[in-house]
Amino acid sequence: MSLDSPVHDVGYVGEDDSEFFRAIHGRSLNALNSVYMLPVDQDEIKRSEFHHRMLQFVFHGKNYIGPVKRALQFGERRRVLDLGTGAGYWAIDIADEFPGAEVIGIDLAPIQPRSVPPNCTFELCDLDQSNIPYPDNHFDLVHARSMHTGIRDYPRFLQEIVRILRPGGVILLIEPNLTPVIATEGQTTDVSLPPDDTDFHGWFTLWNTYKGCLRLKGVDVTVPQQLSELLAMTQAFEDIVTHDGNVPVGFWPQGDAMILTVGQLQWLDYELLLPALKPLFLDCGIARSNVERIIDEAQRNLYRPPVPFSTLLHVIHATKRSHTISISGQHGGSPVLSN
Repeated sequence: MSLDSPVHDVGYVGEDDSEFFRAIHGRSLNALNSVYMLPVDQDEIKRSEFHHRMLQFVFHGKNYIGPVKRALQFGERRRVLDLGTGAGYWAIDIADEFPGAEVIGIDLAPIQPRSVPPNCTFELCDLDQSNIPYPDNHFDLVHARSMHTGIRDYPRFLQEIVRILRPGGVILLIEPNLTPVIATEGQTTDVSLPPDDTDFHGWFTLWNTYKGCLRLKGVDVTVPQQLSELLAMTQAFEDIVTHDGNVPVGFWPQGDAMILTVGQLQWLDYELLLPALKPLFLDCGIARSNVERIIDEAQRNLYRPPVPFSTLLHVIHATKRSHTISISGQHGGSPVLSN
């Protein structure tokens, strides 16, 4: 473990976990971190499940892409770390799939189930303000998804992953882009403003507001589209492979039942995300009436979209190198990701 890591980095949950929650603007939030302001209540647990199931469809029934099995199949005891585990769905599934591996999930709030596989544990830690509280070269696989909105210094975060990942270990990062994607004439384009001929301003206003609030919190909202470059800058990884995919939102995909299911799950995710943004918007000083208007207009576009739209998902995996760097890439804009 790094010498400057505080000894109290990790929290363990007992019977009374009330100290880890705070009520803000009618929702329950974590009490450890003031940057990450999405709720940690039952609606957010449900949203986490929709997101997890959607990614399983995107990954063709699996919980990962990349050389995960190679990293975990050898050795007496493999170790997996799930950063920002949320409700713990990914960590639990990995523990079931790899019963010989020790799986640890870290999050800001104890919203994970108490009944889990014997090789799965959950711990609390604010990864934005603390070092990752584990020894050097300790893990065979580190997984982090939808984390960047709670991390102010993402390069430092990656350096911590480098430290705790063993040579030959695998990193898997998944981050959705925060710029809307629309479909026009069969093409998908990520744009900051809606086309002049569509009534889609509510959706774009919400995402621009979200990005503005995150910037006020010190978050770099361009991290998702820079993952490959940020990993390369560490000079610690080889076989860096990027998969970019347009995930449909809603019920518009036709002709492919799997892609339609992905769109439905992403729509359900967003239906719960929109009201979940209210505490962040209010905390950043936006008047309540404006917050309610922004969310209402975005919901109107979600329920009755004037054009088909998507979200751009950035997925990247790499292997911690021993001596040399070899960077490769795969880029695409298909509705689903492939190995």
